[in-house]
Amino acid sequence: MAARKTRANRSDRRGGLVGILIALGTLAGFVLSAGSLGRDQGVLERNRTGSARLVSVTPLPAMDGEMCQWMPASASANTTLVAALQQERMSASASTASSAETDARTASDADRAPLRVIRDTYPTYSAIAVDTNSNEVYLQDENLFGYKVFNRLDNTPPDASFTEPKRMVGGINTKMEFNCNLYVDPKNGDVYSVPNDTVDMLVVFPRDAEGNVAPKRMLETPHRTWGIAVDEEAQELYLTVEHPPEVVVYRKMASGNEKPLRILRGPSTELEDAHGIALDTKNQLMYVSNHGATSSAQVRGTGRYEPPSITVHPLQASGDIPPVRIIEGPKTLLNWPAEVALDPERQELYVANDGGNSILVFRATDNGDVAPIRVIAGPKTGIRNPIGLFLDTKNQELWVSNMGNHSATVYPRAANGDVTPLRTIRSAPAGKLALAIGNPGAAAYDTKREEILVPN
Repeated sequence: MAARKTRANRSDRRGGLVGILIALGTLAGFVLSAGSLGRDQGVLERNRTGSARLVSVTPLPAMDGEMCQWMPASASANTTLVAALQQERMSASASTASSAETDARTASDADRAPLRVIRDTYPTYSAIAVDTNSNEVYLQDENLFGYKVFNRLDNTPPDASFTEPKRMVGGINTKMEFNCNLYVDPKNGDVYSVPNDTVDMLVVFPRDAEGNVAPKRMLETPHRTWGIAVDEEAQELYLTVEHPPEVVVYRKMASGNEKPLRILRGPSTELEDAHGIALDTKNQLMYVSNHGATSSAQVRGTGRYEPPSITVHPLQASGDIPPVRIIEGPKTLLNWPAEVALDPERQELYVANDGGNSILVFRATDNGDVAPIRVIAGPKTGIRNPIGLFLDTKNQELWVSNMGNHSATVYPRAANGDVTPLRTIRSAPAGKLALAIGNPGAAAYDTKREEILVPN
């Protein structure tokens, strides 16, 4: 195993946030009471494909902009978490109005309905998986908190606004919030959903779950958990954690507050804002994608930015040990690498390159500053901020979830260049870009340009 050389191209970038002038964060977007925003109050006419299931398109009262909400026909039983939060806010507003009649001064200082709301009302897909047994595609919706299931051969026509999912799972009972990754058990179809922010709880649902249902199993996870992979032979569950960067390994069937079997973490690991993870059980290796941000939870002032990378570790690695090799450097084109997938037959590594709007493919044995052997990118591909991917070796297809345009696209296994997808599943009108309001921590208003600045 080659030891890692000292980086010569480390960047010492420093970032800062604009001072908060106006801010009020919500789980699904954020509320603003200043500035002049979109004035289109009409309801978007939506064409759809798929089975006959009801999706209502409803503008929220006293708010500007398109406000369409995914709701199944049995809305009373399957209310999404976002819809529940909206109803909660409206109830609070009504309560405030009632209080105003008895105590105007108290009501003026109490919670009030927003003048306008800016948020993305369409699903944004952070992860994707294919159940080759049932021929179904699972798309993790980080924006509306849940996941949606489609037929593998679904293909949204260009003139249709979206394709209707076969079923959806979401709502308060599911415990899903900012769920960023998922895994589908290849044998029994269980769906594992990983949270990243507000709820530190991995949840597991049966294959046929639908609506606002409670998980069949839950596992407490570290804060900022992101990636998931499973070693089915060893029955072990691997999770990546962004900060402090680490890989935690549990029994696959772990639940409750069960402790991990082992943890890979420490400065020698070269883990830096760990995201995606892929396992090579044949060669006993794991591949981890890193955005590059790193710091110590114990020591202040140690934060820094490193180049993005793919670190390769022994599958049984534990503690603070160095990687066996690293893919890193300008030739790699890595830019916010997210999910990774390994092709065990061809020994190729696929990388969802979020910041580069591309899919990069490397040899599994690559090391150092190497160029990808293939790159899927360009206007024909439909790729926009790819976060998740899934390699379907049974059907010789590569699936990509695009968080930037509410879609999933599928390509031949060996696709290269600016290629047209074999099929596309859209959950919004063609060309509709996501608002990119991922998790706003603040908002500032530029009075000169009359613009709202939102760091995510």
